[in-house]
Amino acid sequence: MKILTAKQIREADAYTIKNEPISSIKLMDRAADELVNWLIVHIKPHIRFEYTFFCGIGNNGGDALVMARVFKERKFGAKVYIVESSKNYSPEFEHNLKRLEEVNITPIFLTEENTNFELPENTVIIDAIFGTGLSKPVTGFVAKIIKKINATEQEIISIDIPSGLYADSNTQNKSEAIIKATQTLSLQQPKLAFFYPENHQFVGNFNIIDIRLHPTFLKEVPANYFYTTYAEIRYLVKKRTKFAHKGTFGHALLICGSKGKMGAAVLAAKSCMKTGTGLTTALIPEIGLNVLQIAVPEVMCIATTTKDYVNELPNLSPFSAIGIGPGIGNEKQTQNVLKLLIQNSKSPLVIDADALNILSENKTWLAFLPPNSILTPHPKEFERLVGKWNNDEERLTLQKELAQKHQIYVVLKGANTAIACPDGKVFFNSTGNPGMATAGSGDVLTGIITGLLAQGYTPKIAAILGVYLHGFAGDEARKKIGEVVLNASDIIENIHCFFQQIDKQYTQHT
Repeated sequence: MKILTAKQIREADAYTIKNEPISSIKLMDRAADELVNWLIVHIKPHIRFEYTFFCGIGNNGGDALVMARVFKERKFGAKVYIVESSKNYSPEFEHNLKRLEEVNITPIFLTEENTNFELPENTVIIDAIFGTGLSKPVTGFVAKIIKKINATEQEIISIDIPSGLYADSNTQNKSEAIIKATQTLSLQQPKLAFFYPENHQFVGNFNIIDIRLHPTFLKEVPANYFYTTYAEIRYLVKKRTKFAHKGTFGHALLICGSKGKMGAAVLAAKSCMKTGTGLTTALIPEIGLNVLQIAVPEVMCIATTTKDYVNELPNLSPFSAIGIGPGIGNEKQTQNVLKLLIQNSKSPLVIDADALNILSENKTWLAFLPPNSILTPHPKEFERLVGKWNNDEERLTLQKELAQKHQIYVVLKGANTAIACPDGKVFFNSTGNPGMATAGSGDVLTGIITGLLAQGYTPKIAAILGVYLHGFAGDEARKKIGEVVLNASDIIENIHCFFQQIDKQYTQHT
Protein backbone atom coordinates (compact mmCIF):
# COMPACT_ATOMS: atom_id res chain seq x y z
CA MET A 1 0.00 0.00 0.00
CA LYS A 2 1.43 3.35 -1.04
CA ILE A 3 2.01 6.09 1.50
CA LEU A 4 1.06 9.34 -0.21
CA THR A 5 2.13 12.90 0.51
CA ALA A 6 -0.40 15.55 1.52
CA LYS A 7 -0.25 16.92 -2.03
CA GLN A 8 -0.88 13.50 -3.56
CA ILE A 9 -3.85 12.95 -1.23
CA ARG A 10 -5.49 16.11 -2.56
CA GLU A 11 -4.72 14.99 -6.11
CA ALA A 12 -6.31 11.59 -5.41
CA ASP A 13 -9.52 13.27 -4.26
CA ALA A 14 -9.58 15.55 -7.30
CA TYR A 15 -8.89 12.68 -9.72
CA THR A 16 -11.69 10.61 -8.17
CA ILE A 17 -14.16 13.49 -8.37
CA LYS A 18 -13.32 14.07 -12.03
CA ASN A 19 -12.96 10.51 -13.30
CA GLU A 20 -15.41 8.37 -11.31
CA PRO A 21 -17.17 10.82 -11.65
CA ILE A 22 -18.60 11.83 -8.28
CA SER A 23 -19.32 15.19 -6.69
CA SER A 24 -17.17 16.31 -3.78
CA ILE A 25 -20.29 16.28 -1.60
CA LYS A 26 -21.09 12.67 -2.51
CA LEU A 27 -17.47 11.64 -1.94
CA MET A 28 -17.67 13.23 1.50
CA ASP A 29 -20.91 11.32 2.18
CA ARG A 30 -19.21 8.08 1.17
CA ALA A 31 -16.24 8.71 3.44
CA ALA A 32 -18.52 9.56 6.36
CA ASP A 33 -20.58 6.39 5.88
CA GLU A 34 -17.42 4.24 6.00
CA LEU A 35 -16.18 6.06 9.11
CA VAL A 36 -19.51 5.66 10.89
CA ASN A 37 -19.69 1.96 10.01
CA TRP A 38 -16.20 1.41 11.42
CA LEU A 39 -17.06 3.22 14.64
CA ILE A 40 -20.29 1.30 15.17
CA VAL A 41 -18.49 -2.02 14.73
CA HIS A 42 -15.41 -1.21 16.80
CA ILE A 43 -16.66 1.18 19.47
CA LYS A 44 -19.95 -0.69 19.94
CA PRO A 45 -22.03 2.23 21.22
CA HIS A 46 -25.52 1.93 22.65
CA ILE A 47 -28.48 4.22 22.02
CA ARG A 48 -27.71 6.50 24.99
CA PHE A 49 -24.12 6.81 23.90
CA GLU A 50 -23.01 10.20 22.58
CA TYR A 51 -20.28 11.31 20.20
CA THR A 52 -18.82 14.79 20.64
CA PHE A 53 -17.52 16.29 17.40
CA PHE A 54 -14.90 19.04 17.17
CA CYS A 55 -15.07 20.25 13.58
CA GLY A 56 -12.85 22.67 11.74
CA ILE A 57 -14.10 24.77 8.83
CA GLY A 58 -12.49 22.77 6.01
CA ASN A 59 -13.29 19.44 4.40
CA ASN A 60 -12.01 17.46 7.38
CA GLY A 61 -14.64 19.22 9.46
CA GLY A 62 -17.15 18.63 6.66
CA ASP A 63 -16.55 14.87 6.92
CA ALA A 64 -17.32 15.03 10.62
CA LEU A 65 -20.52 17.05 10.07
CA VAL A 66 -21.81 14.30 7.79
CA MET A 67 -20.85 11.72 10.42
CA ALA A 68 -22.78 13.62 13.09
CA ARG A 69 -25.84 13.74 10.85
CA VAL A 70 -25.60 10.01 10.07
CA PHE A 71 -25.23 9.12 13.74
CA LYS A 72 -28.28 11.18 14.64
CA GLU A 73 -30.26 9.50 11.85
CA ARG A 74 -29.26 6.14 13.36
CA LYS A 75 -30.53 7.27 16.78
CA PHE A 76 -27.16 7.87 18.41
CA GLY A 77 -26.33 11.05 20.31
CA ALA A 78 -24.22 13.62 18.51
CA LYS A 79 -23.00 16.94 19.88
CA VAL A 80 -21.18 19.29 17.50
CA TYR A 81 -18.66 22.03 18.29
CA ILE A 82 -17.44 24.19 15.41
CA VAL A 83 -13.88 25.42 15.96
CA GLU A 84 -14.22 28.61 13.94
CA SER A 85 -10.63 29.56 13.18
CA SER A 86 -11.91 31.87 10.41
CA LYS A 87 -15.05 32.65 8.43
CA ASN A 88 -13.52 31.15 5.29
CA TYR A 89 -15.61 27.96 5.22
CA SER A 90 -15.02 25.40 2.51
CA PRO A 91 -18.12 24.96 0.26
CA GLU A 92 -18.51 21.33 1.37
CA PHE A 93 -18.31 22.31 5.04
CA GLU A 94 -20.88 25.05 4.59
CA HIS A 95 -23.23 22.68 2.76
CA ASN A 96 -23.10 20.08 5.51
CA LEU A 97 -23.34 22.66 8.27
CA LYS A 98 -26.74 23.70 6.91
CA ARG A 99 -27.86 20.08 6.69
CA LEU A 100 -27.48 19.61 10.47
CA GLU A 101 -30.89 21.28 10.70
CA GLU A 102 -32.42 18.17 9.10
CA VAL A 103 -31.62 16.13 12.22
CA ASN A 104 -32.13 18.91 14.78
CA ILE A 105 -28.47 19.34 15.69
CA THR A 106 -27.60 22.86 16.80
CA PRO A 107 -23.83 23.31 16.63
CA ILE A 108 -21.95 25.32 19.25
CA PHE A 109 -19.32 27.69 17.88
CA LEU A 110 -15.96 27.98 19.61
CA THR A 111 -14.15 31.23 18.92
CA GLU A 112 -11.49 33.52 20.30
CA GLU A 113 -14.13 34.88 22.69
CA ASN A 114 -15.59 31.49 23.65
CA THR A 115 -13.42 28.41 24.14
CA ASN A 116 -15.59 26.68 26.73
CA PHE A 117 -17.07 23.26 26.06
CA GLU A 118 -18.65 20.50 28.10
CA LEU A 119 -18.17 16.79 27.61
CA PRO A 120 -20.75 14.25 28.74
CA GLU A 121 -19.33 11.48 30.91
CA ASN A 122 -20.21 8.76 28.41
CA THR A 123 -18.80 10.16 25.18
CA VAL A 124 -16.16 9.61 22.54
CA ILE A 125 -14.48 12.69 21.12
CA ILE A 126 -14.25 12.90 17.33
CA ASP A 127 -11.40 15.18 16.29
CA ALA A 128 -11.82 16.80 12.86
CA ILE A 129 -10.42 20.30 13.42
CA PHE A 130 -7.64 20.11 10.82
CA GLY A 131 -6.81 17.60 8.10
CA THR A 132 -3.79 16.99 5.89
CA GLY A 133 -3.93 20.49 4.43
CA LEU A 134 -2.44 22.03 7.57
CA SER A 135 0.91 23.69 6.82
CA LYS A 136 1.79 25.72 9.92
CA PRO A 137 1.76 25.07 13.68
CA VAL A 138 -1.52 25.59 15.49
CA THR A 139 -1.59 28.70 17.68
CA GLY A 140 -4.05 30.98 19.45
CA PHE A 141 -7.40 29.86 20.78
CA VAL A 142 -7.41 26.69 18.65
CA ALA A 143 -4.23 25.55 20.39
CA LYS A 144 -5.96 26.17 23.73
CA ILE A 145 -8.90 24.02 22.64
CA ILE A 146 -6.58 21.20 21.57
CA LYS A 147 -4.83 21.31 24.95
CA LYS A 148 -8.19 21.15 26.73
CA ILE A 149 -9.25 18.17 24.64
CA ASN A 150 -5.96 16.39 25.41
CA ALA A 151 -6.49 17.00 29.11
CA THR A 152 -9.76 15.02 29.13
CA GLU A 153 -9.91 11.32 29.95
CA GLN A 154 -12.28 10.41 27.14
CA GLU A 155 -11.31 8.36 24.12
CA ILE A 156 -10.26 10.59 21.22
CA ILE A 157 -10.64 9.43 17.62
CA SER A 158 -9.04 11.57 14.93
CA ILE A 159 -10.46 11.64 11.42
CA ASP A 160 -7.75 11.12 8.78
CA ILE A 161 -4.96 12.66 10.90
CA PRO A 162 -4.70 14.12 14.41
CA SER A 163 -5.37 17.84 14.27
CA GLY A 164 -2.12 19.79 14.35
CA LEU A 165 0.02 16.97 12.94
CA TYR A 166 1.46 17.36 9.44
CA ALA A 167 1.10 14.40 7.08
CA ASP A 168 4.74 14.48 5.97
CA SER A 169 7.47 16.22 8.01
CA ASN A 170 6.93 17.59 11.53
CA THR A 171 10.42 18.83 12.34
CA GLN A 172 9.15 22.43 12.29
CA ASN A 173 5.94 21.67 14.17
CA LYS A 174 4.96 22.38 17.80
CA SER A 175 4.05 19.22 19.67
CA GLU A 176 2.14 20.95 22.45
CA ALA A 177 -0.69 21.91 20.03
CA ILE A 178 -1.37 18.50 18.46
CA ILE A 179 -4.30 16.25 19.36
CA LYS A 180 -3.29 13.11 21.23
CA ALA A 181 -5.63 10.57 19.71
CA THR A 182 -6.42 7.13 21.04
CA GLN A 183 -7.06 6.02 17.46
CA THR A 184 -6.71 7.62 14.05
CA LEU A 185 -8.96 6.65 11.15
CA SER A 186 -6.88 7.38 8.07
CA LEU A 187 -8.81 7.79 4.82
CA GLN A 188 -7.70 5.40 2.06
CA GLN A 189 -3.92 5.47 2.71
CA PRO A 190 -1.70 5.92 5.78
CA LYS A 191 0.42 9.04 6.26
CA LEU A 192 4.19 8.99 6.61
CA ALA A 193 3.96 10.81 9.95
CA PHE A 194 2.25 7.74 11.44
CA PHE A 195 5.45 5.70 11.22
CA TYR A 196 7.74 7.90 13.30
CA PRO A 197 7.89 6.56 16.88
CA GLU A 198 7.86 10.08 18.34
CA ASN A 199 4.41 10.65 16.78
CA HIS A 200 2.75 7.64 18.40
CA GLN A 201 1.65 9.87 21.30
CA PHE A 202 -0.52 11.75 18.77
CA VAL A 203 -1.60 9.02 16.36
CA GLY A 204 -2.32 6.18 18.79
CA ASN A 205 -3.38 3.11 16.85
CA PHE A 206 -4.26 3.87 13.25
CA ASN A 207 -6.71 2.11 10.95
CA ILE A 208 -7.12 2.50 7.21
CA ILE A 209 -10.65 3.33 6.05
CA ASP A 210 -11.26 2.50 2.39
CA ILE A 211 -13.32 5.30 0.81
CA ARG A 212 -12.81 3.91 -2.71
CA LEU A 213 -10.66 6.60 -4.25
CA HIS A 214 -10.05 5.98 -7.94
CA PRO A 215 -7.95 2.80 -8.39
CA THR A 216 -6.24 4.12 -11.52
CA PHE A 217 -4.78 7.05 -9.63
CA LEU A 218 -3.67 4.85 -6.73
CA LYS A 219 -2.03 2.41 -9.13
CA GLU A 220 -0.17 5.00 -11.19
CA VAL A 221 0.85 7.61 -8.62
CA PRO A 222 4.58 7.31 -7.79
CA ALA A 223 5.59 6.69 -4.19
CA ASN A 224 8.78 6.24 -2.18
CA TYR A 225 7.15 4.87 0.95
CA PHE A 226 4.94 1.81 1.34
CA TYR A 227 2.92 0.06 4.06
CA THR A 228 3.14 -3.72 3.73
CA THR A 229 -0.14 -5.55 4.37
CA TYR A 230 -1.41 -9.07 3.82
CA ALA A 231 -3.09 -7.96 0.60
CA GLU A 232 0.34 -7.50 -1.00
CA ILE A 233 2.28 -10.17 0.90
CA ARG A 234 0.07 -13.13 -0.01
CA TYR A 235 1.11 -12.90 -3.65
CA LEU A 236 4.83 -13.03 -2.82
CA VAL A 237 4.80 -16.57 -1.40
CA LYS A 238 5.99 -19.24 -3.84
CA LYS A 239 3.82 -22.29 -4.42
CA ARG A 240 5.49 -25.69 -4.12
CA THR A 241 5.23 -28.14 -6.99
CA LYS A 242 4.40 -31.83 -6.73
CA PHE A 243 7.87 -33.11 -7.66
CA ALA A 244 9.90 -30.66 -5.59
CA HIS A 245 12.58 -32.07 -3.24
CA LYS A 246 14.80 -30.67 -0.50
CA GLY A 247 17.37 -29.51 -3.03
CA THR A 248 14.69 -27.36 -4.64
CA PHE A 249 14.42 -25.18 -1.56
CA GLY A 250 18.03 -24.22 -1.09
CA HIS A 251 20.83 -24.74 1.40
CA ALA A 252 21.30 -22.09 4.07
CA LEU A 253 24.43 -21.54 6.12
CA LEU A 254 24.12 -19.85 9.51
CA ILE A 255 27.32 -18.68 11.19
CA CYS A 256 26.29 -18.38 14.81
CA GLY A 257 26.95 -19.11 18.45
CA SER A 258 29.77 -18.86 20.98
CA LYS A 259 30.30 -19.92 24.59
CA GLY A 260 27.25 -18.83 26.59
CA LYS A 261 25.33 -17.75 23.47
CA MET A 262 24.35 -21.02 21.82
CA GLY A 263 20.69 -20.21 22.40
CA ALA A 264 20.93 -17.59 19.65
CA ALA A 265 22.21 -20.27 17.27
CA VAL A 266 19.35 -22.60 18.20
CA LEU A 267 16.73 -19.91 17.59
CA ALA A 268 18.19 -18.87 14.23
CA ALA A 269 18.53 -22.47 13.05
CA LYS A 270 15.01 -23.45 14.13
CA SER A 271 13.40 -20.48 12.45
CA CYS A 272 15.40 -21.04 9.26
CA MET A 273 14.09 -24.59 9.01
CA LYS A 274 10.53 -23.59 9.93
CA THR A 275 10.54 -21.07 7.09
CA GLY A 276 10.88 -23.88 4.59
CA THR A 277 14.56 -24.17 3.72
CA GLY A 278 15.46 -27.50 2.17
CA LEU A 279 18.78 -27.81 3.99
CA THR A 280 20.31 -25.79 6.80
CA THR A 281 23.87 -26.00 8.04
CA ALA A 282 25.17 -24.17 11.11
CA LEU A 283 28.81 -23.18 11.49
CA ILE A 284 29.32 -23.17 15.26
CA PRO A 285 32.12 -23.49 17.81
CA GLU A 286 32.86 -26.99 19.01
CA ILE A 287 31.36 -26.26 22.44
CA GLY A 288 27.91 -25.91 20.87
CA LEU A 289 27.86 -29.07 18.76
CA ASN A 290 25.83 -31.23 21.14
CA VAL A 291 23.56 -28.32 22.04
CA LEU A 292 22.51 -27.64 18.47
CA GLN A 293 22.25 -31.26 17.30
CA ILE A 294 19.98 -32.10 20.22
CA ALA A 295 17.88 -28.91 20.01
CA VAL A 296 17.50 -28.89 16.22
CA PRO A 297 18.19 -32.39 14.83
CA GLU A 298 17.15 -31.31 11.32
CA VAL A 299 20.12 -28.94 11.09
CA MET A 300 23.57 -30.11 10.00
CA CYS A 301 26.55 -28.74 11.92
CA ILE A 302 30.12 -27.79 11.13
CA ALA A 303 32.22 -27.36 14.27
CA THR A 304 35.18 -24.98 14.16
CA THR A 305 38.64 -25.89 15.45
CA THR A 306 38.37 -23.51 18.39
CA LYS A 307 36.19 -24.62 21.28
CA ASP A 308 34.42 -21.43 22.32
CA TYR A 309 33.96 -19.26 19.24
CA VAL A 310 33.87 -19.30 15.44
CA ASN A 311 37.36 -18.84 14.00
CA GLU A 312 37.21 -20.05 10.39
CA LEU A 313 35.07 -20.33 7.28
CA PRO A 314 34.09 -23.54 5.49
CA ASN A 315 33.88 -23.92 1.72
CA LEU A 316 31.06 -21.54 0.80
CA SER A 317 30.16 -23.02 -2.58
CA PRO A 318 27.40 -25.43 -1.40
CA PHE A 319 25.29 -22.67 0.14
CA SER A 320 22.57 -20.62 -1.53
CA ALA A 321 22.32 -18.11 1.33
CA ILE A 322 24.45 -17.15 4.33
CA GLY A 323 23.42 -15.47 7.57
CA ILE A 324 25.90 -14.38 10.21
CA GLY A 325 25.74 -12.82 13.64
CA PRO A 326 23.46 -14.47 16.21
CA GLY A 327 25.54 -15.05 19.31
CA ILE A 328 28.97 -15.07 17.60
CA GLY A 329 30.61 -12.68 20.04
CA ASN A 330 33.42 -10.25 19.29
CA GLU A 331 36.62 -12.29 19.38
CA LYS A 332 39.41 -11.11 17.08
CA GLN A 333 39.37 -14.32 15.05
CA THR A 334 35.58 -14.08 14.74
CA GLN A 335 35.99 -10.57 13.38
CA ASN A 336 38.39 -11.98 10.78
CA VAL A 337 35.75 -14.56 9.83
CA LEU A 338 33.30 -11.77 9.00
CA LYS A 339 35.97 -9.92 7.03
CA LEU A 340 36.81 -13.05 5.00
CA LEU A 341 33.11 -13.74 4.44
CA ILE A 342 32.56 -10.24 3.06
CA GLN A 343 35.57 -10.63 0.79
CA ASN A 344 34.69 -14.11 -0.48
CA SER A 345 30.93 -14.29 -0.67
CA LYS A 346 29.55 -14.00 -4.17
CA SER A 347 25.97 -13.69 -2.92
CA PRO A 348 24.14 -11.24 -0.61
CA LEU A 349 24.58 -11.85 3.11
CA VAL A 350 22.20 -11.51 6.05
CA ILE A 351 24.07 -9.68 8.82
CA ASP A 352 22.72 -9.31 12.35
CA ALA A 353 23.56 -8.95 16.03
CA ASP A 354 27.26 -9.36 16.92
CA ALA A 355 28.22 -9.22 13.23
CA LEU A 356 26.66 -5.74 13.09
CA ASN A 357 28.64 -4.69 16.15
CA ILE A 358 31.84 -5.92 14.46
CA LEU A 359 30.91 -3.90 11.36
CA SER A 360 30.34 -0.80 13.49
CA GLU A 361 33.94 -1.09 14.71
CA ASN A 362 35.20 -1.61 11.15
CA LYS A 363 33.05 0.74 9.07
CA THR A 364 35.35 0.61 6.05
CA TRP A 365 34.14 -2.96 5.52
CA LEU A 366 30.69 -1.63 4.61
CA ALA A 367 32.01 -0.56 1.23
CA PHE A 368 32.90 -4.17 0.41
CA LEU A 369 29.61 -5.81 1.34
CA PRO A 370 28.16 -7.94 -1.48
CA PRO A 371 25.48 -5.86 -3.24
CA ASN A 372 21.92 -6.41 -1.92
CA SER A 373 23.10 -7.78 1.42
CA ILE A 374 20.58 -7.41 4.26
CA LEU A 375 21.46 -5.74 7.56
CA THR A 376 18.96 -6.17 10.41
CA PRO A 377 19.89 -3.76 13.23
CA HIS A 378 17.80 -2.73 16.19
CA PRO A 379 17.99 1.02 16.96
CA LYS A 380 21.08 0.80 19.19
CA GLU A 381 22.97 -1.32 16.66
CA PHE A 382 21.95 1.13 13.96
CA GLU A 383 23.25 4.03 16.05
CA ARG A 384 26.62 2.30 16.31
CA LEU A 385 26.71 2.06 12.53
CA VAL A 386 25.66 5.62 11.60
CA GLY A 387 25.91 7.78 14.73
CA LYS A 388 23.27 9.66 16.69
CA TRP A 389 20.21 11.46 15.31
CA ASN A 390 18.08 14.33 16.59
CA ASN A 391 14.64 12.95 15.68
CA ASP A 392 12.98 10.01 13.98
CA GLU A 393 12.81 11.73 10.61
CA GLU A 394 16.57 12.19 10.67
CA ARG A 395 16.95 8.54 11.62
CA LEU A 396 14.94 7.50 8.57
CA THR A 397 17.11 9.72 6.38
CA LEU A 398 20.27 8.06 7.77
CA GLN A 399 18.75 4.63 7.13
CA LYS A 400 17.95 5.48 3.51
CA GLU A 401 21.40 6.97 2.97
CA LEU A 402 23.12 3.85 4.33
CA ALA A 403 21.06 1.61 2.04
CA GLN A 404 21.66 3.73 -1.05
CA LYS A 405 25.34 4.40 -0.44
CA HIS A 406 26.26 0.72 -0.08
CA GLN A 407 23.44 -0.75 -2.22
CA ILE A 408 22.13 -2.88 0.61
CA TYR A 409 18.85 -3.46 2.44
CA VAL A 410 18.67 -2.00 5.95
CA VAL A 411 15.98 -3.56 8.13
CA LEU A 412 15.57 -1.27 11.15
CA LYS A 413 13.70 -3.34 13.70
CA GLY A 414 10.93 -2.01 15.94
CA ALA A 415 7.24 -1.15 15.71
CA ASN A 416 6.38 -0.98 11.98
CA THR A 417 9.90 -2.24 11.15
CA ALA A 418 11.25 -0.17 8.26
CA ILE A 419 13.06 -1.75 5.31
CA ALA A 420 15.18 0.74 3.36
CA CYS A 421 16.09 -0.41 -0.15
CA PRO A 422 19.05 0.42 -2.39
CA ASP A 423 16.76 2.43 -4.71
CA GLY A 424 15.67 4.75 -1.89
CA LYS A 425 12.25 3.20 -1.31
CA VAL A 426 11.12 2.28 2.21
CA PHE A 427 8.63 -0.39 3.27
CA PHE A 428 6.99 -0.18 6.70
CA ASN A 429 5.65 -3.41 8.17
CA SER A 430 2.11 -3.87 9.49
CA THR A 431 2.57 -6.91 11.74
CA GLY A 432 4.15 -7.40 15.16
CA ASN A 433 3.48 -6.33 18.75
CA PRO A 434 5.33 -5.14 21.88
CA GLY A 435 5.59 -8.70 23.20
CA MET A 436 8.21 -9.34 20.54
CA ALA A 437 10.60 -6.92 22.25
CA THR A 438 12.34 -9.86 23.89
CA ALA A 439 15.72 -11.59 23.80
CA GLY A 440 16.19 -13.78 20.75
CA SER A 441 13.48 -12.21 18.61
CA GLY A 442 16.10 -10.77 16.26
CA ASP A 443 17.84 -14.15 15.96
CA VAL A 444 14.53 -15.61 14.79
CA LEU A 445 14.24 -12.90 12.14
CA THR A 446 17.77 -13.65 10.91
CA GLY A 447 16.85 -17.31 10.48
CA ILE A 448 13.63 -16.45 8.66
CA ILE A 449 15.23 -14.04 6.19
CA THR A 450 18.19 -16.37 5.56
CA GLY A 451 15.76 -19.23 4.96
CA LEU A 452 13.77 -17.25 2.42
CA LEU A 453 16.93 -16.08 0.67
CA ALA A 454 18.14 -19.69 0.44
CA GLN A 455 14.87 -20.68 -1.26
CA GLY A 456 15.47 -18.27 -4.11
CA TYR A 457 13.53 -15.22 -2.99
CA THR A 458 15.21 -12.00 -4.03
CA PRO A 459 16.86 -10.03 -1.21
CA LYS A 460 14.10 -7.43 -1.45
CA ILE A 461 11.30 -9.98 -1.16
CA ALA A 462 13.18 -11.99 1.49
CA ALA A 463 13.49 -8.86 3.65
CA ILE A 464 9.91 -7.64 3.19
CA LEU A 465 8.28 -11.06 3.44
CA GLY A 466 10.57 -12.14 6.27
CA VAL A 467 9.74 -9.12 8.42
CA TYR A 468 6.01 -9.56 7.77
CA LEU A 469 6.14 -13.30 8.55
CA HIS A 470 8.13 -12.65 11.74
CA GLY A 471 5.52 -10.15 12.95
CA PHE A 472 2.61 -12.36 11.87
CA ALA A 473 3.98 -15.26 13.93
CA GLY A 474 4.42 -12.92 16.89
CA ASP A 475 0.82 -11.75 16.56
CA GLU A 476 -0.41 -15.34 16.50
CA ALA A 477 1.61 -16.05 19.63
CA ARG A 478 0.08 -13.01 21.35
CA LYS A 479 -3.44 -14.29 20.59
CA LYS A 480 -2.63 -17.53 22.40
CA ILE A 481 -0.54 -16.44 25.39
CA GLY A 482 -0.55 -12.63 25.55
CA GLU A 483 2.23 -10.07 25.21
CA VAL A 484 3.90 -10.18 28.61
CA VAL A 485 5.05 -13.82 28.55
CA LEU A 486 5.77 -14.01 24.82
CA ASN A 487 9.31 -15.13 23.99
CA ALA A 488 11.34 -15.90 20.88
CA SER A 489 10.51 -19.61 20.88
CA ASP A 490 6.80 -18.72 20.80
CA ILE A 491 7.41 -16.79 17.59
CA ILE A 492 9.04 -19.84 15.99
CA GLU A 493 6.20 -22.10 17.10
CA ASN A 494 3.73 -19.91 15.22
CA ILE A 495 5.58 -19.46 11.92
CA HIS A 496 3.48 -22.25 10.48
CA CYS A 497 0.29 -20.20 11.01
CA PHE A 498 1.26 -17.84 8.20
CA PHE A 499 1.84 -20.63 5.71
CA GLN A 500 -1.36 -22.36 6.82
CA GLN A 501 -3.29 -19.21 6.00
CA ILE A 502 -1.60 -18.94 2.61
CA ASP A 503 -2.31 -22.62 1.87
CA LYS A 504 -5.94 -22.26 2.92
CA GLN A 505 -6.45 -19.28 0.69
CA TYR A 506 -4.69 -20.98 -2.20
CA THR A 507 -6.90 -24.08 -1.79
CA GLN A 508 -10.05 -21.96 -1.80
CA HIS A 509 -9.12 -20.45 -5.14
CA THR A 510 -8.13 -23.67 -6.94
